[in-house]
Amino acid sequence: MNLQEWAAFLPRVRAGEEALYFLGWSEDFPDATNWYDVFLMGSSPSFGAPFPEIMEQIKIGATTADVKVRQEAYDKVNKLVDELVPTIVIANGATSLAFQKNIGNVVVGPYNENFTEMTSESGTIIFSQDGEPVSLMCLDETDGSSFRACLQIFDTLYEFKYGTADLQPAAAEKCEANTDGTEWTCTMRKGVKFSNGAALDANDVVASFGMGWDMKDVNRKGNTGVFQYFKDFFGPKSLNEE
Repeated sequence: MNLQEWAAFLPRVRAGEEALYFLGWSEDFPDATNWYDVFLMGSSPSFGAPFPEIMEQIKIGATTADVKVRQEAYDKVNKLVDELVPTIVIANGATSLAFQKNIGNVVVGPYNENFTEMTSESGTIIFSQDGEPVSLMCLDETDGSSFRACLQIFDTLYEFKYGTADLQPAAAEKCEANTDGTEWTCTMRKGVKFSNGAALDANDVVASFGMGWDMKDVNRKGNTGVFQYFKDFFGPKSLNEE
């Protein structure tokens, strides 16, 4: 057995440098596309070369809002994965956390914990998790240990309501889609400021996406520099990637 430190192990797996490995995955949002797109659309070689017949069905499921069409596509994906993809599912995880009895107002859900609302006698909460955050350059990380810390210091456009899988506005006041769900218009929450007092506006959101998505963006200075999630969701290649 070759034990590796988390921050070194994940990039090696995503780069296809580990022929056989043990790894878990928890989805970022409750939809089939977040399981299939991430690993089987060619954004990383962690499962080897992508299979065109699988990619075709994933694309159908990910680009339509028709429930019947999506179900048919993902049913085909399930069968093809069993036949072609070299992976063995060992177990399905569940969310479970333990707190001392002096910690109050605890709400735990499938995607987050309400640390900002919890109470303690000292006013301080000490939390132990399975690993240290790899970095706080959150757009360039893929592990839950980093994301747990990032959720305490950064806002997303939408967030999960504590204890549920329901979405609610966060940095955005609202987001509205066109008829087929291919374009979204978001209205930013007013009065949001950075830690230095500068006002947040839509240009800052665009700049954040540009940094993660565009290989030639002047602000693209992350941890690994891969920004893997942008490749997973919008790829398989980043913008301007050779």
